[in-house]
Amino acid sequence: MEQLNKTSDLYGDFFLIGFSNLEQYRSYLFIFFLIIYLFTLCGNTTIILVVWSNISLHTPMYFFITILSFLDMWYVSTTVPKLLSILLTNNKRISFQWCFAQLYMFHSLGITECALLAIMAFDRCMAIYNPLRYTSIITERVCKVLASVCWSYGFLVAIMPLTLTVRVPYCKSHDLTHYFCDLAPLMAIVCADTTPINTANQSVSTVATFFILLFVITMYIIIIYSILKIKTSQGRSKAFSTCSSHLTVVILFYSTAFIVYVIPKELRTVENDKVYALVYTMFTPLLNPLIYSLRNKDVKGGFKRSLQKLQEHVCKK
Repeated sequence: MEQLNKTSDLYGDFFLIGFSNLEQYRSYLFIFFLIIYLFTLCGNTTIILVVWSNISLHTPMYFFITILSFLDMWYVSTTVPKLLSILLTNNKRISFQWCFAQLYMFHSLGITECALLAIMAFDRCMAIYNPLRYTSIITERVCKVLASVCWSYGFLVAIMPLTLTVRVPYCKSHDLTHYFCDLAPLMAIVCADTTPINTANQSVSTVATFFILLFVITMYIIIIYSILKIKTSQGRSKAFSTCSSHLTVVILFYSTAFIVYVIPKELRTVENDKVYALVYTMFTPLLNPLIYSLRNKDVKGGFKRSLQKLQEHVCKK
C-alpha cells in the first residue's frame, strides 16, 4: 500500500517553501526581488544594444559579452518570475512538469554559462599571449562555433541530472525547502536510496564546474605569464585591464556554484544553500553589466556614443 501511495503521488505538484520563515516580509521581498529582476533585464539589454550599435565594439570579446548578457537574462528569468509570483500571491504550488522544466532549464543555462566563461578566458588568453595572430585565430566564424558549442554542451549535459531525478519515487509531502526546483531539495524528499543518484549528479556537477574551472585557471596562468613578459608597466596595465572584468565575473560565479554543487551536502546547510543560490541566480546576472561597463572604457565610450546618437535622432524629429 505504501508503494502504491508513492506511485500514485509520483506526478503530484510540488510546493516551494523557500522563504516561508520570512512571511511577514513577503511584500518587501517582492519589491526587492522585482527591482533586482528589472535592473538585471535593463542592464543586460543595455550592454547588448551598446555593443550592437557601435561598430568599434564588434570584436570577439564583446561578441561573447553580448552572449553572456543574453544568457543572464534567460538565466534569471528561469527562477525569478516564479519566485515573484509566490511572494505576490502566496501560492507556493508548482506542477510536476514545470518543476522539472525549471530544473532542466536552470542547469542547462548554468552549465552553458560555465562553458562560456571558459571560452571567454580562452579568447583573452589568445589576445594577450598571441596578439599578432589573434584576429586570424579568433575569427567571426570561430566565435559563432564556440558559442554554439557552449549552448549545445550545456543543454546536453543537463539531460543526465534530469533523467536521473524525474523518475524516482517522491514522498507524499512534496514540500521543497527552496525557492526553485533544484537537485538538493528534490533529493531530500525522495523515498528511496539516493546514493547512486547523488553520486552521478555530483560527478556531472564536478565535470561541469571543476574541470572547466581548471581550464579557466590554466588560461589565466598563461595570461599572467604573458603579462609579466611585457616590458612596460603601461603595457602590463593595459593587458590586465582587458581581462580583469572577466576574472571578477568568474570568481563571483564559480565560487558560489562550486560551494552548492561540488562540496558534499553534509558540509552545508539548507539556509546557506539558499543564500549562495541567490548570489549566482540573481546577483551575478545583476552585477555582470555593471562590472563590464564600470571597469571598461570602451563600453562606457560606446554607451555615450549611443546616447548621443539617440539625442541626435530625437532632435531631428
